[in-house]
Amino acid sequence: MGSGQWSVEKRSSLRSDSFSKDIDDVPETGCLSIIVLGASGDLAKKKTFPALFNLYRQGFLPAEEVHIFGYARTKISDEELRNRIRGFLVDNKAASSKYSDDVLKFLELIKYVSGSYDTEDGFRKLDKEISEHEISKNSHEGSSRRLFYLALPPSVYPSVCKMIRNCCMNKSDLGGWTRIVVEKPFGRDLESAEKLSTQIGELFDEPQIYRIDHYLGKELVQNLVDIYFMALSFSFSKYPISSHFYSFIQLVLRFANRFFLPLWNRDNIHNVQIVFREDFGTDGRGGYFDEYGYACCWYFLPVFCLVAMEKPVSLKPEHIRDEKVKVLQSVLPITDEEVVLGQYEGYRDDPTVPDHSNTPTFATMVLRIHNERWEGVPFILKAGKALNSRKAEIRVQFKDVPGDIFKCKKQGRNEFVIRLQPSEAMYMKLTVKQPGLDMSTVQSELDLSYRQRYQGVVIPEAYERLILDTIRGDQQHFVRRDELKAAWEIFTPMLHRIDDGEFKPIPYQPGSRGPVEADELLEKAGYVQTHGYIWIPPTL
Repeated sequence: MGSGQWSVEKRSSLRSDSFSKDIDDVPETGCLSIIVLGASGDLAKKKTFPALFNLYRQGFLPAEEVHIFGYARTKISDEELRNRIRGFLVDNKAASSKYSDDVLKFLELIKYVSGSYDTEDGFRKLDKEISEHEISKNSHEGSSRRLFYLALPPSVYPSVCKMIRNCCMNKSDLGGWTRIVVEKPFGRDLESAEKLSTQIGELFDEPQIYRIDHYLGKELVQNLVDIYFMALSFSFSKYPISSHFYSFIQLVLRFANRFFLPLWNRDNIHNVQIVFREDFGTDGRGGYFDEYGYACCWYFLPVFCLVAMEKPVSLKPEHIRDEKVKVLQSVLPITDEEVVLGQYEGYRDDPTVPDHSNTPTFATMVLRIHNERWEGVPFILKAGKALNSRKAEIRVQFKDVPGDIFKCKKQGRNEFVIRLQPSEAMYMKLTVKQPGLDMSTVQSELDLSYRQRYQGVVIPEAYERLILDTIRGDQQHFVRRDELKAAWEIFTPMLHRIDDGEFKPIPYQPGSRGPVEADELLEKAGYVQTHGYIWIPPTL
């Protein structure tokens, strides 16, 4: 293998290569049925089916192994469902013509079944269709695999899970399995989350439940884990690197790159920001948003855990998730002085939003971790709708350099920034000498912009990665029940005060930065903004 070249191989099957499985290590020999519940809805149309198509196109869902079923209340035919999703499978017109044959072949794998979410008739019919497919593929009873993706509102999760359990389960004694994927939000406070967990937990074992948070599938979030372990993942390749070579990459990079290890603590880091900004409002989904809102935590906490967690004993999913729970359990109660809530003007004009809604569309808060690594370091969490920009990033700001002999403190601190969207990148803000004869300094960066560095390399969408993880039985990027409970224990007291009207959001103008009080909170927490410096994504 020449220098700078990577050896890759295309996998021909979906056999699980997970670190852990929900049953014994029995070879998986049966066919795979993927059932999208809520198939006629927006989430399925815009996210789930396109992700499945991309996995199919890249060879991860072979036609000889896989069949896809759509299920919803809408009374439409197979062809009508295919026509509904056809235009969403490929991003642009140029690619559409390139992949037209793949689109046609993929759509042929999809069959639609109509039925209710709370009665058995439709699910019995669905089970019959799945069984007929399994028989046609010569799968032995108990060896087939069934993946149920609930692209549905959480209010119907209990009834749907009950119907799946009663009517559509696969026997698992011959290597087969049944798994369910549920989307956030997982409740709206601790009580509702625990109730939902109990209802689903009475029907399925924890290893069968995949609580999906699509930000955990983002390529740069994946690198958070890898940076922390000093093993940058090359899983964004068009085809996966062979498993032995992948392990070799991780082993070498982990022990060859240790500069983060001594820096990642309270001695060197002043504050951490995790930001999710959107430049649009609720866009006609105000009623749904008003019921669940940001739930204040799910935009933040999975990423927060990856930033703050200790190194696990191994890369096994349960070891990683154990460390995430430990971080959540170390978070101190949130104080009123370190929270700013906002609601953009015009939010209540949405006819689906109550006239006197107290639901925040903006939140900035400070979390503090009571442990040896992070004592005294503020973690500033920010999320908002209808703001002046769209951005998701993690910003780690380091402490000032003691003994500032270059008088450059006012230019800003060193920062390590992971930009999740748009323009995925990682860059380190540094102070450097400005070119010229004078001894003057300027802020610059060491930059890894993915689209520039990895031209022609396919960076997968988050949903593609997470669906593939579900098929493989790898739960490290999914939320475990005790993690869910620990998260809600942090936020529920504040959420109840919002619901009771004790905590009022501050109005702010759409297209602004949000409430001025939020910037004041950042300054109070010790964040120092760099004036005069703007990161510009490199051009190709």
